[in-house]
Amino acid sequence: MSIALPHILQLEPYKLGEQPPECAQAVKLNQNESPYPPSPKVAEALRRIGEEALRRYPDPECRELRAALAERLGAEPGQLFVGNGSSEIISLIAKAFLGSGGVLAMPDPSFGLYLTAAAACGGRAVPVPTRDDFTVDTDALLAVGAKVIALVNPNAPTGLPLPVSEIDRLAAAHPGLLVVDEAYIDYAEPGTSALPLLDRRPNLLILRTFSKSYALCGARVGYAVGGRPLIEALERARDIYNVNAVSRALALAALSDEAYLRETTAAVRATRDRCAGELRRLGCGVLPSQTNFLLVQPPVRRDQRDASASAASLAASLRAAGIYVRRFADHPRLSDRLRVSIGTDSEMDAFLSHVEQWLANRRD
Repeated sequence: MSIALPHILQLEPYKLGEQPPECAQAVKLNQNESPYPPSPKVAEALRRIGEEALRRYPDPECRELRAALAERLGAEPGQLFVGNGSSEIISLIAKAFLGSGGVLAMPDPSFGLYLTAAAACGGRAVPVPTRDDFTVDTDALLAVGAKVIALVNPNAPTGLPLPVSEIDRLAAAHPGLLVVDEAYIDYAEPGTSALPLLDRRPNLLILRTFSKSYALCGARVGYAVGGRPLIEALERARDIYNVNAVSRALALAALSDEAYLRETTAAVRATRDRCAGELRRLGCGVLPSQTNFLLVQPPVRRDQRDASASAASLAASLRAAGIYVRRFADHPRLSDRLRVSIGTDSEMDAFLSHVEQWLANRRD
């Protein structure tokens, strides 16, 4: 007999990408990490951190980082909330705005952590199927009548953006909270962000992270931008000292090097577009991504019974060669596809070479 709450016992944990053994020489293209190191300013900041930063409690309001973010975004510090990764903020959104019995609507497929967060607080997430071309159906999201609507934009794992005009229409029509998770916004085309809508849409909350374009997955820093009532609700719901002193110092340093951010994100976009073209040349289906990953549908090999079997075969072949990609075997609309994070040019060349070899080795 368990003493845990029934809804926790029924909870389906979020499935993380596989971690290669630490000793393995792997090409890791399965968790949407940056292929480049953080800014050199981050390494300098790490060297400057003294013992006092570890011995003392950090500023509970994270004022220095909030001020720097506000200046960068053209907002006020009171419009910023900083969390232990955007994953903590997603959990706080469920805690502060959803609650037991509350309903969250989200596109399907999308980032599964929203499902987990809703269930963990006793709420319920309703996955709303995207259209046949994987674009988001905003009218179907509204029809759920949910307290919270959550969008990842550009979406994961498709890489497709929703036009800002559609986000604006959705925010205007939805009486509850609209969350727009912009984890991959630095890889998208200009004009994709919903930030310009904040002044006229008080129910809009935008999430961002230092994990992707700033290459700080291990530091765990994310932030939310929105109206003061939304930010105050997150502040009331959060744990104390939720962002440690080391992580916030590294985030500040990364934020200060905009030139490096532009350089690395441009490199990722160039590699992404080159690889998408090569994969299409090999016969793969590839959605037009505006993120640091591609959703790839391998062609059906003659020795495979269907598209899902081909995707499973290619994923297994890549893994045997030490190349890790993400497969969503349990999702009916994704089982025939692989999500491939963008690595360095040499890593992507190794990936492309293996795909070409896998296709050449099919049985006639």
